[in-house]
Amino acid sequence: MPEFPEGLEWLNTEGSISIYKDLCGKVVVLDFFTYCCINCIHLLPDLNALEHKYTDKDGLLIVGVHSAKFPNEKVLDNIKSAVLRYNITHPVVNDTDAILWQDLEVSCWPTLVILGPRGNILFSLVGEGHKEKLFLFTSVALKFYKEKGQIKDNKIGIKLYRDSLPPSPLLFPGKVTVDNLSDRLVIADTGHHRILVVRKNGQIQHSIGGPNSGSKDGTFLESTFNSPQGVSIKNNIIYVADTENHLIRKIDLETEMVSTVAGIGIQGTDKEGGAKGEEQPISSPWDVVFGTSEDSGDDVLWIAMAGIHQIWALMLEDGKLLKKSDLIKGTCLSFAGSGNEENRNNAYPHKASFAQPSGLSVASEEPWNCLFVADSESSTVRTVSLKDGAVKHLVGGERDPMNLFAFGDVDGAGINAKLQHPLGVTWDKKRNLLYVADSYNHKIKVVDPKTKNCTTIAGTGEASNIISSTSTESTFNEPGGLCIGENGNLLYIADTNNHQIKVMDLETKIISVLSIINSETAVVDGPFLEKQKTIKLPKLPKSSPNVKLSPLTVSPGQSLQLILRLDLPAETKLTEGAPSFWFLTAEGNEWLLEGQTPSGEIRSLSTQPVISLKIPHSCLSFEVIVSIFGQDENILAQSSPLPKKHGQFHMLSQRDTTLNLLLIQKYFLMLLNLIFLEKVLINNILMKRDGTTCPH
Repeated sequence: MPEFPEGLEWLNTEGSISIYKDLCGKVVVLDFFTYCCINCIHLLPDLNALEHKYTDKDGLLIVGVHSAKFPNEKVLDNIKSAVLRYNITHPVVNDTDAILWQDLEVSCWPTLVILGPRGNILFSLVGEGHKEKLFLFTSVALKFYKEKGQIKDNKIGIKLYRDSLPPSPLLFPGKVTVDNLSDRLVIADTGHHRILVVRKNGQIQHSIGGPNSGSKDGTFLESTFNSPQGVSIKNNIIYVADTENHLIRKIDLETEMVSTVAGIGIQGTDKEGGAKGEEQPISSPWDVVFGTSEDSGDDVLWIAMAGIHQIWALMLEDGKLLKKSDLIKGTCLSFAGSGNEENRNNAYPHKASFAQPSGLSVASEEPWNCLFVADSESSTVRTVSLKDGAVKHLVGGERDPMNLFAFGDVDGAGINAKLQHPLGVTWDKKRNLLYVADSYNHKIKVVDPKTKNCTTIAGTGEASNIISSTSTESTFNEPGGLCIGENGNLLYIADTNNHQIKVMDLETKIISVLSIINSETAVVDGPFLEKQKTIKLPKLPKSSPNVKLSPLTVSPGQSLQLILRLDLPAETKLTEGAPSFWFLTAEGNEWLLEGQTPSGEIRSLSTQPVISLKIPHSCLSFEVIVSIFGQDENILAQSSPLPKKHGQFHMLSQRDTTLNLLLIQKYFLMLLNLIFLEKVLINNILMKRDGTTCPH
């Protein structure tokens, strides 16, 4: 075995490692892997179990040799993210130029090479699924060399990169979906092994699972997941692709319970299926989406089964798929793909082949009526007809079905367009366009399925985290999931390696970050904005009329001044010793008032109260309600319900914000010797934006 070349980059160690110095006296397992590869991911639990059985003190050390497939995987920071994402705790060396790969004549991922205590090559295993052989050979080798006195118990300097990772509300979020019937999103917080249900202002409603991995069903506090990816929600039911548990989970938001509906918790190899869900082994499901059988709507859950390179279906109700006989509720079976890792299109669904399908979206309307598939390892987007199952090419890749190296970053049409390991797709039925998370190019692209034209709409190709005034100057880091919301106006992006959910306004092309805010009921990790203290206000009467004002456009960072001009009868006055106040509230969006003055005293009717409001640079929502209440405590004898003036504005965009101020007239109710009702008239409110007065 040749020595590790000088100058290689190392992770999880205090420095570089030498085979003939540091590893002398050790049995060493070299794991040749590339982090995109599902087969390499499948091998990691075996290596983890081996590490727990034998430590470096016992004479065993595992070294990951990262030999990249894609150019993006050669970058050390991206390998760091993968090491964190997959919880790799042994040393990893970046074999950027595949020097070790070539020296040892490795030909595929994953490959294990076992070395003796003198650096001598003992044995090799190619592919996954050799756990018993690996454990047997390792134990025999350790015993043999220990009896010869050649095993040393010296410790290797391990320094885990994860120990220096700062806390974050999200950790490698893989997928995101929108609930079109309510004001909320569902996020697969993959690195925290949990599912988050959040309002569209980022406030957490439910945190389910986490922070540690597991596979337990039960209540929201009891249940656990293991690196969940795809999520889909309908009627308060969320389905989850619990990827590393090899399960499909069901979350009921009404009963607050989690259950398993497909998979047995062990990686399966069955490529046909047909058993009842919880009895059917499955393999690394990566995405899920609702679909329709021949009988009714949303009665099928489509599954991107990345581990065996197929598209599967879980029947949510009794029904039929294509020409199959009646299928009972709960049946889980293969729908398209032979199980071979190829880029093969075919009119017959089971003669077609995929290569690690990782993202799904449904276009149920005509003329499309298909599934769109982000086929990551072939670097293509494919379609699966829901009429006959035919699999066709849309963009990317190459015509040779065996060539899984036809990747790049080229805008163009059909086969001339090039992608690099796309992980997510979402259909925009408003525009009849498909958005693609071109993950390893760090871009968002849009595809017109009519022309097959594919163009970049966001991202520079650089892996970083920049929010710019234009989408093509903003940057991402391996975005993994997409969804469309707000009636086709907004694109939500799981920016995985930046640990963020980003939002793109599809009209203005402006991108912003959705900050995740803790709630009082959700159990979460990481730092969050504190909740603004609420002001207890008198209840708003239902009889209060609404007066709508025309919109005003403002942007984050700008300041507003609201001037209340009260036009009251001449005899009206404020009673001495009984103060009057105005209040600002933002129920559910308290972040807007962070660090601002939420109330003030109305000292005189001749002096117009000025209410200042600065729009934060980092807006956390698209829809914000701000209430302006005026409370008068003028009491001559007794007072009935207190009068208020109420206003609100509606923020439609985080960077180009539309402001609608809605005033609701109230009544002062005062008692002297008899009840006298005075109507408060608000003639107008002037708003100043950056020194400019905008009358309405």
